[in-house]
Amino acid sequence: MQRNDRKMSLWMLAWPIFLEMFLQFLLGTADTLMVSRISDDSVAVIGISTQLFAAVNILFMAVASGTGILVAQRLGAGKEEDARLISIIGSKLCIGIGLALSFGLYFGAGAIAGWLQLPPELQPLGQTYISIVGLGMVFMAAMTALSTVIRNTGNTRSPMYIAIGMNLVHVALNYIVIYGAFGVPQWGLAGIAWSTTISRVLAVVALLFVYRYSFRQRIEWSDIRLFNRPLFKETLKLSWPLGISMSSWCFTQLLIFAFIAMLGARELSARTYLNTMESFCFLTGYSIALAGQIRIAHLFGSGDETAAYRSAYRVMWIGLMFVQANALLLCLFGREAIMLFTDDTEIVAMGVAMLGLNLLLQPAKMLNMAIGNALVAVGETRFFMYTGLGSMWIVAAGLSYYLSIHLGWGLYGVYAAMIADELLRGVLVLLRWRSKKFMTESKVRVESRATVSMP
Repeated sequence: MQRNDRKMSLWMLAWPIFLEMFLQFLLGTADTLMVSRISDDSVAVIGISTQLFAAVNILFMAVASGTGILVAQRLGAGKEEDARLISIIGSKLCIGIGLALSFGLYFGAGAIAGWLQLPPELQPLGQTYISIVGLGMVFMAAMTALSTVIRNTGNTRSPMYIAIGMNLVHVALNYIVIYGAFGVPQWGLAGIAWSTTISRVLAVVALLFVYRYSFRQRIEWSDIRLFNRPLFKETLKLSWPLGISMSSWCFTQLLIFAFIAMLGARELSARTYLNTMESFCFLTGYSIALAGQIRIAHLFGSGDETAAYRSAYRVMWIGLMFVQANALLLCLFGREAIMLFTDDTEIVAMGVAMLGLNLLLQPAKMLNMAIGNALVAVGETRFFMYTGLGSMWIVAAGLSYYLSIHLGWGLYGVYAAMIADELLRGVLVLLRWRSKKFMTESKVRVESRATVSMP
């Protein structure tokens, strides 16, 4: 028991997640740095395409998150057979969605590039990149589902190790296709897209091996046929509000990127570089928030509601401390950091000007992540959805357009709207958590359910 408590401690859960997220940050940074050697236009294409793929991936994350929360709650209640079956059902659903979207992105790449408001000179590049990376979205779906289930069993180290391998392969392939190493032709942006897809395929193979041994009873290939209607409905009930709220967030971010594209290619490149740099600010905070979600779900499933309630505040304060420190460092050394990506003086000036506002944006994000993830961990996914929809579309997207385009504030207007949105949602989820309504309204009484028999 003591060993299991140590395994589920915030620190033991958080540090592998942080390292995994940090490596993902390095992957994105390496992509941006390497692609910037090709052209700023290629960077702009990757920037707006990344927002598209994030919006697609959010569907996978919604199903995977709902699955992971139920797995953690069942394990907390000591019902491993239920947890095992839920993981199989959720993973199949996630991969099925990924397969459908892969075909849609591949065959609709040209139309999507136009819908994203890419400047005419960037649309051929955009179509190439979207079609190749989009075709591999099924592997992204598998990665998301499998790594989420593995983490929610308390094993946060294995996804970290696999992320290390994936990053090394990706960077090596990037180097080969961009610089033409070992006699390979220089493939430019298309080579970067294939590098991304190949590294994800290899990661899925490794995750499948770990996933099969994540429960006491090994998962066999024949288990793919397993299905249970009540557990399937429960997974959907928890996942669909997450899907709507996460999709809304990503699609509003995509819309905001389209507004920025209307401002010009330099503004789009500046925001892409800032996106990469700002990832450094909240990596630790997000890792702590995700670790807190796993821990709170286990505590809630075991019936220890008081400990679950208190854990959220600990997560929030620790996360705020790290996020603010990182944002301050970035503000102090931001000019030097941006100049690693580009020597365009206008892009550098725009980026540096935004870093002061980042000191307000990142703490607001952390508040939202810490308490929002806590609400999700106890099943409050509908409240999370309701509060997010209005704020994201009216404040984040609507105000971004009004301030940046209508009033002509440019990137200043975009950042002002994003700060207002994050702060509003953060305050709303905090008030909900303080009300403790989840103790009576969202209590998933795992202990009252009969263990599901394996077919």
